[in-house]
Amino acid sequence: MRALVAVAIGLAAALCVVLLFALVELPPEGPTSPRPLLTTDPGPRK
Repeated sequence: MRALVAVAIGLAAALCVVLLFALVELPPEGPTSPRPLLTTDPGPRK
């Protein structure tokens, strides 16, 4: 029974951390592209 309680507490804490990171939404590093579905600027075209 104690093991089940410990697992439940651990899963609840992990879920809180995942939700916190999902809500914060840190911006990507470097310049971003105006084109959709790209997270970084590919640079000048050759």
